Amino acid sequence: MAKRSKNQLLQKKLFYKKESAWNSYDNKKVFKFAEDYKNFLFQSKTERSTVKKLIKELKKQGYKDIQSLKKLNKGDKVYKVFKHRSVLTAHIGNNFETLRILASHIDSPRLDLKPNPLYEDASLAMLKSHYYGGIKKYHWVNLPLAMYAVVHTSKGKKEIVYGENEDEPKFIIPDLLPHLARDQLQKKMADGIRGEDLNIVIGNIPIKDEEINEKVKLNILKILNEKYGVVEKDFLSADITFVPAGKPYDVGFDSSLIVGYGQDDHISVFASIKALFGIKNPKNTLIGMFVDKEEIGSYGNTGAQSRILENFILDLLSLHSSRQRITQMFENSYALSCDVTAGLNPNFKDAHDPLNVSLLGNGVAVEKYGGGGGKYSTNDAPSEYMSWYVKLLDKNKVIWQTGELGRIDLGGGGTIAMYLAKYGMDVIDVGVPILAMHSPMELISKADLYSSYLAYKTFLEN
Repeated sequence: MAKRSKNQLLQKKLFYKKESAWNSYDNKKVFKFAEDYKNFLFQSKTERSTVKKLIKELKKQGYKDIQSLKKLNKGDKVYKVFKHRSVLTAHIGNNFETLRILASHIDSPRLDLKPNPLYEDASLAMLKSHYYGGIKKYHWVNLPLAMYAVVHTSKGKKEIVYGENEDEPKFIIPDLLPHLARDQLQKKMADGIRGEDLNIVIGNIPIKDEEINEKVKLNILKILNEKYGVVEKDFLSADITFVPAGKPYDVGFDSSLIVGYGQDDHISVFASIKALFGIKNPKNTLIGMFVDKEEIGSYGNTGAQSRILENFILDLLSLHSSRQRITQMFENSYALSCDVTAGLNPNFKDAHDPLNVSLLGNGVAVEKYGGGGGKYSTNDAPSEYMSWYVKLLDKNKVIWQTGELGRIDLGGGGTIAMYLAKYGMDVIDVGVPILAMHSPMELISKADLYSSYLAYKTFLEN
């Protein structure tokens, strides 16, 4: 190998250069971690199913429902469920008053039903949907869908999952055939499929009775009533969601990537929970915050703008001998907002500033801010915190990169970082770069998934 010149050595010392995480990690560990993640992802498609999965995993690790305890001691591990849609966890450390918080969201864009959704048209039984979160509506046509429902019938609460098993029927929203789509194809992409066009096909067989109108609709209600005790009025109060059916898949001849629904932000949830489980004797009290409603602004009583974090810490204080003020605890604490960011899509490079964008396979992304043009709707982490954290990652050989969500004036997007920052704590966005975000099939690199786990674990340990 030729000896490097003085300037080449100087360049290596002074220049910042992204590097592939694949060259630094044991690929066997990366692939093993990814297999566990794919199983988690398939079982956690809605906020309710994610809560159930998290509780199951927490109990395996010795976490207890905080409502079952009368006192908290060092080493105790507790959780609290909020309205079936959010979970907060705590692992009490030697220094109870200082918190290390990993926060992520468990909701994803999807199709919910309108309050009165069921109708018949053109000999088909149909359901009217109302999309949840920011989507490209044309992504959701001609796509196999599964139903997740919580329905309160006269016989009690029914929780239904239909369409996920391979032998179960699916549901679909049929698009217009290209032979008749001349007018549709002249429209802007945003108008080619409208929100009112996202109507789901659920049946075709009519009741055999000439005296009955809407025969197919009646047959569907008959099936639902016989199977679950549902009548049409029960739709008015139900939570019914449609999501892409099926499991996530490996992508590439090298199986290096994963495509699947809901990776924003279940990838961060999985990496966070694994990081929390990996700490045995924490110096500080470790908090896991897994919240709902981020995709629609974090509003509601289970979103990050609610008081669930404050309420949870007050619960901890009420069970602990500490006399610390909650305000002081928050101000002395540190948090990571664990959420995905946009990776560079080689088919749409113009959407990004090439010097300030994350690349798939180059490690977890650490971003000072998100938001939109002019840094609106974001937290802007101070240089002291950013510097401390990335030096910590370097010291522990965690591969990381940084960038922005996209070009300044094209749009933007926020995370829950700004809602954590309102308590006075330092917080920064740390997550996996992703392609096709908010689509039914999002794409990530397994190396970045593993890097995010190491980044979260390193934060908790130090």
